[in-house]
Amino acid sequence: MAVSLINPDGHVQVPLYHHVAVATGSRQVHIAGQVAWDENGELVAPGDLAGQVTQVYRNVAKALDAAGATFRDVVRFTWYAAGWKREMYDDLNAGIEQAAREFDIATPPAALIGVDVLFEPGILIEAEVTAIID
Repeated sequence: MAVSLINPDGHVQVPLYHHVAVATGSRQVHIAGQVAWDENGELVAPGDLAGQVTQVYRNVAKALDAAGATFRDVVRFTWYAAGWKREMYDDLNAGIEQAAREFDIATPPAALIGVDVLFEPGILIEAEVTAIID
């Protein structure tokens, strides 16, 4: 495995991600912002943040597979959430938990950035992903 995930001693522990990823490998995989579209470009789970998060993971899984990578190779998730409020955290977490039932996901370093709007109305969440493979 090319990625080691670390939480430093004496640092706050967050169940959704690790604070540090140490990666070895020579190939970087940069995945463009993924939203909750299906293969036809139709929005999945309108108005449902948890459902959209899960669909984003499904799309990331396809992109990783196309590059010969898995979620275990991911070193960073950057999330963008439209109209983010702290009260949305439980729905975000529910989507990640559903994705964990579908995929062998890891918890690499992550950032969540609240934005006013995303690409088009109805899109609640978007993720950019970076992976390292040998």
